[in-house]
Amino acid sequence: MNAALIEALNRATSLELFHLSTILERLMSDPARIIEIRRHLHLGQSVRFLDGQQAGAQVSLRTGRIVAMKDTQLTVQDERTRREWKLPYAAIEIPDAASIPAPSVPEPPSPTRADFRVGDQVSFEDRHLQTRIGTIVRINQRTATLDCDGQSWRVSFPLLRHLVDL
Repeated sequence: MNAALIEALNRATSLELFHLSTILERLMSDPARIIEIRRHLHLGQSVRFLDGQQAGAQVSLRTGRIVAMKDTQLTVQDERTRREWKLPYAAIEIPDAASIPAPSVPEPPSPTRADFRVGDQVSFEDRHLQTRIGTIVRINQRTATLDCDGQSWRVSFPLLRHLVDL
């Protein structure tokens, strides 16, 4: 961190610091930011993360592997100590796009209106990355109307996935 910035923060009042921490917390928990970070990550990937538990203003980057990804945080296993860390997505250093290998398997085409029928069981992720499961009750021109536990959802076809009953 910049020494001048740390000095300026040391001169700030407690109220100013609290106000700043509230703003930072809102920015770090913004779903759009989380989605952008998650776009670059996958399970088993080696990443660098910030060790915010070190004493003082000095922090260090550690290296670990992603072992779990949830809606607002992920779990990383430290490569050196094998300790697992539950971290917000903001604590992860996003890898360069050039260092991310291109997928070797071509992605299947997005589902279209013709792939679904009324009564189909489907799933999708809502804007908060929660998986929702429902039944199609109506096929519209660009969306399907779903019944998910008594709630009605209109979801575009590329976001829907068929549920397979085993």
